This record gives sequence, C-alpha cells and structure tokens, in this order.
Amino acid sequence: MPLQAGATGGGVRLLLRAEGVALLLLSMAAYARFGGEWSFFALTFLLPDLALLAYLAGPRAGAVVYNAAHSLVVPAVLLALGLATDLAPVFDLALVWAAHIGLDRALGFGLKYARGFAYTHLGQLGPVDPW
Repeated sequence: MPLQAGATGGGVRLLLRAEGVALLLLSMAAYARFGGEWSFFALTFLLPDLALLAYLAGPRAGAVVYNAAHSLVVPAVLLALGLATDLAPVFDLALVWAAHIGLDRALGFGLKYARGFAYTHLGQLGPVDPW
C-alpha cells in the first residue's frame, strides 16, 4: 500500500507508535505515583478531543486546532508550570493530557494535514483514498 505524501511508514511508523505507548504508560505511572485522583483522570482524559469540533469550520481550521491540542507543547508547559508553582491540578492535567496524546499515537492517530481528518503524519486513517 503506497504512503500518502508526508506520512511515515515501516519501522519509523512502528517506532512512533511505540513511543505513544511509552508516553501513555509513563504519564499514567507518574500520575499514580504523584497521587492523582483517578476520577479527575477519567473526567479529563477525552478533553483534547473537543478540538475535533473545529472541523466544523473546515479541514484547515480543524487540523490547526486538532494539532494544537494533540501536540506535547501545551502539556509540557503545564507540567513545568505545575512543578514550578506546586499546583497539583495543573500538574495532573498535564499528565492526563500527555497520556491522551500517547494513546492517540499508539492507536495511529497522528497529527493532521489540512487535506482532511484522515490524513496524518502516521498514515491515512481508514480506507486508502485512490485519488
């Protein structure tokens, strides 16, 4: 099966998905170790997926907002802020957010291209578009 332009394949794709598993497990282990409430974890785990609503404005806007919510930049800043200020909820949110991103990557949901939701850096989701 041919790869879409900009997508990874083979061993690189497998490695990126394995990194997702590692991020998920590490984030959850840190969350448990630092005493995060699992009810908070459950309530906030899917919050980054609210970014999908941006696809109502079109694929370009959807991709920009989705990628912003599924990049590790914001969770890393929140993690640093939570550590620096000793604000447990901020720290906990950062770990939950990172875990969400890890699961998405492990499942093959990569960062999106403006062409549409199915076009990601980890390959196309669903059936391959013949066009």
